[in-house]
Amino acid sequence: MTTVPLAIDAPAIDYALLSPMLVVFGVAVLSVLVEAVLAVAPGVTGAPAATVARARHRIQVSLAIAALVIAFVRVVILATGMPTDAAATMSGAVVIDGPTLFLQGTILLVSLAAVAFMAERRLDRVWAPVEVRTAAGRRMAVVSGGGADADLPADAFTPSAATIPDSPDELLAARAHAVTTEVFPLTLFAVGGMMLFGACGDLLTMFVALEVLSLPLYLLCGLARRRRLLSQEAALKYFLLGAFASAIFLFGSAFAYGATGSLNLGMIGHSLAAGSGAQDAAGGSADHTLALIAVVGVSVGLLFKVGAVPFGSWVPDVYQGAPTPVTALMASATKVAAFGAPLRVLHVGFAGLADDWRPALWAVAIATMVIATLMAVTQQDIKRMLAYSSVGHVGFALVGAITLTEAGISSTLFYVAAYAFAAFGGFALLSVVRDETGVEESRLDAWAGLGRRRPLVGVLLSLFLLSFAGIPLTSGFIGKFAVFAAAGATGAWALVIVGVLCSAVAAYFYVRVIVSMFFAPSPDDAPEVLTPSALTTVPIGVCAAVTAFVGVFPQPLLDLASSASAFLR
Repeated sequence: MTTVPLAIDAPAIDYALLSPMLVVFGVAVLSVLVEAVLAVAPGVTGAPAATVARARHRIQVSLAIAALVIAFVRVVILATGMPTDAAATMSGAVVIDGPTLFLQGTILLVSLAAVAFMAERRLDRVWAPVEVRTAAGRRMAVVSGGGADADLPADAFTPSAATIPDSPDELLAARAHAVTTEVFPLTLFAVGGMMLFGACGDLLTMFVALEVLSLPLYLLCGLARRRRLLSQEAALKYFLLGAFASAIFLFGSAFAYGATGSLNLGMIGHSLAAGSGAQDAAGGSADHTLALIAVVGVSVGLLFKVGAVPFGSWVPDVYQGAPTPVTALMASATKVAAFGAPLRVLHVGFAGLADDWRPALWAVAIATMVIATLMAVTQQDIKRMLAYSSVGHVGFALVGAITLTEAGISSTLFYVAAYAFAAFGGFALLSVVRDETGVEESRLDAWAGLGRRRPLVGVLLSLFLLSFAGIPLTSGFIGKFAVFAAAGATGAWALVIVGVLCSAVAAYFYVRVIVSMFFAPSPDDAPEVLTPSALTTVPIGVCAAVTAFVGVFPQPLLDLASSASAFLR
């Protein structure tokens, strides 16, 4: 008896729609190969290690910047040249619609600034005596063309992540011009995951994207050159809590399949649209109880990634311990990507259960705004204060995200985009202030009088802080007004009132920093303000310009967010 094999229809893949992500992932793989080849070049070619390290650094930076620029151009082409408003590919696993392209464009812009910031080599300096004792106990001579007392330029990342923090071997690696250029392919993989995260049309693809964006960040958080133990602690906390959150997300996805017979968000939404009488993907009745468990599990995993209370306890420790370029990337690009997924899940997949999950998310949004604001008031470290501020802004953005209207979507898109630029500029600016040992100085009392000594730094930080506070003529004011207006239009006045009150309290600790910089006397051990290269000054300047311009002329970005507010369902 002859059996006829079953025909398998391969899924249609539109590579043009996927091209921005393919460019980023493709160059990330190429960067890994470059890293592997040039790592052995000194032994193969006889070239000096310092020469090879400099060449590898330039190549990796060039590849990363080129990939992000090309990907952004592709996003713009897709946004302006798509024959329809939205399209799905890979059997609905990836959806390219207005919110996807808006989020991807924002992610690429701030990631481009972050990559340039990571390449900065003028703020950190390395010094070591001619001879140091290694961990094995033997003395080794360190040869440097600049002499024993010469400082060497360095970036923000440890030259040898596998060694004991602050050990002689790590010192030797620094003096040998070792450069951790692995950070650039890791960053590209993370950015690719961020771009995919908000474009996922089903929960399984979303879980894969969540891991792709998270795993490189776990590594990057532990690579700080300074305060290495604090950096490793931050990476471990982020990894352990992130693993739990991912498991809960996957658990919720399994219940979503059990409730509706599908992992596709569109099919889940159709199954739940008619309430308890809805039909699942197999034609049976959708299980309301399993669907509720599903939305709880999936929401917990997503709320962890955005850093909402009570799932954002990792944010202050991780933001403080991670290298500042990584903190700036996480506070800007990762925040943008992290809001894309819950917007799609709540508005497309589980909108039919809105009456069930809305009260819980109201409580989460209120708790996030209140607790983060109260904790920020007590901080004496500016970097940690900005970390709690980041958590508070998650609460403000959630006010718009849980409003099931196109106005709520557009206001949330506008808010996260405006906040991303201000957050990146604020964290990047912290890196130029150093104590006498070269370590970043973020203690509030150390910044006293800094605005008078270095007015440009004081003015720029004041601009970002005023935007965080929601002061008029800044992008933060327009963002808060937009999300509060969207919530008020649906009758969510409790969220609006709490948000306004928290904004008023938050203004205190932002203004406190400004007052300290311009009106308090400088301490005797006042920190030094270093002058970075264009790799840092240009991104900070662009972020400041965007923050001010959008505050005065918000309509172009509001119109762009409004035109990109329709999900493909």
